[in-house]
Amino acid sequence: MTTPLPAAPRPRRTKRILILGGGYIGLYTALGLRKQMSREDVEIAVVDPRSYMTYQPFLPEAAAGNLEPRHVVAPLRRELRGCTLVTGSVSEIRHADRRVVVEPIEEGESYELAYDELVVGLGAVPRTLPIPGLAEFAIGFKWVEEANALHNQVLGKMDVAASTWDPALRRRKLTFVFVGGGFAGIEALGEIEDMARDAAKMFDGIRREDMRFVLVEGAGRILPEVGEELGGYAIEQLRARGVEIHLNTFLESCVDGYVKLSSGEEFEADTVVWTAGVKANPVLGSSDLPLDERGRVRALPTLQVAGDDGVVPGAWVAGDCAAVPDLTSDTPGATTGPTAQHAVRQARHLARNLARHLRGEPLEDYAHKNVGTVASLGLGKGVANVFGVKLRGPVAWFMHRTYHMWAMPTFNRKVRIVLDWTTALFFRRELVALGSLQSPRASFVAAATDTPRAQPSPPAEPR
Repeated sequence: MTTPLPAAPRPRRTKRILILGGGYIGLYTALGLRKQMSREDVEIAVVDPRSYMTYQPFLPEAAAGNLEPRHVVAPLRRELRGCTLVTGSVSEIRHADRRVVVEPIEEGESYELAYDELVVGLGAVPRTLPIPGLAEFAIGFKWVEEANALHNQVLGKMDVAASTWDPALRRRKLTFVFVGGGFAGIEALGEIEDMARDAAKMFDGIRREDMRFVLVEGAGRILPEVGEELGGYAIEQLRARGVEIHLNTFLESCVDGYVKLSSGEEFEADTVVWTAGVKANPVLGSSDLPLDERGRVRALPTLQVAGDDGVVPGAWVAGDCAAVPDLTSDTPGATTGPTAQHAVRQARHLARNLARHLRGEPLEDYAHKNVGTVASLGLGKGVANVFGVKLRGPVAWFMHRTYHMWAMPTFNRKVRIVLDWTTALFFRRELVALGSLQSPRASFVAAATDTPRAQPSPPAEPR
């Protein structure tokens, strides 16, 4: 009797890892996972409508002309070698089928992507309110495009104000409103006011006293993350620079630049910057993943998605769109805050845990105690609370720059940022308004519209 040969082993199928979002979570998770596992082990794809990761803490300096805008972003295609970048927007997540629906950013029909393991790092979007005129008139401050647009907006309005004899128009052009007293709003206001003060020296007809900077905050204080004492110090410093601060006040309307506050004050402004908080990406509402009351994906300390009956197989989450338990807090049910500190550390921890899961090893819980907070109030000005030590002025500002330069992803971008700062020691910051960047075809369209149409040639005379 012939003994049958043993069956040949089936080739191991490469696992497909799909990462939604190319921010902190997407970049650091993909980098960490690729360092630990080869292409034969896992295929990694990152989906994001932008081909770069924005380092948001540096947006105020980019808006103020201290940093080149391209230097505060990390190009994903260069950094994520060995990974696939899909440029598109996620419109639906069907985890039960292990598929997501992707919408192309310009043309083409939507399509599906299949996966074995899903990492959700879609982050947050601005939390807006149904305020009349907000969507049509205000500008956000979350992306490098918005920081660059704000830079051009402020300097462009100063150009117009310096060239008009209409006092009402001049006041409108030189009034700048910032809504929101958190990190984004205060740092943007501090840097932009500092830039405008510097730029005023180039205008014969504009003084700092001619410009009006207004901060609108619904709470009774600003910068709650740094504590009441340092928040109060920041208020004193900004008011000493002529900034109007309206606490316990809300924006009620800004239709066509006519600003109405809940305090009853009304005035005109051409610039309204909205930085009043964020919310979890609303795409999560089009998914079958379990969400908490704030629309965030529920997570376990291992950064796996938490279902009603325990772990949701094949799903991981981190960052601003995740409700990650804060194991260092004494408050029951506390979750980690939406900070860059947590996002970077969670992404690296998620990459290690995912690699352990694929190798059949035990997972570890994420736990990180916040080491402190730093905030810039303009060039050479800032506040910081590091390990309980409260710092003010140039020392805090130096801590702010040092920490964020260290946290900036990629050695390439670190070097470019340091070079920008070094150059600024010998030359003035960039104070040129390139407003045409927002509408580069405007001058061409105007020229084409004004060109008289060619007249038909008269018929030739018969010979």
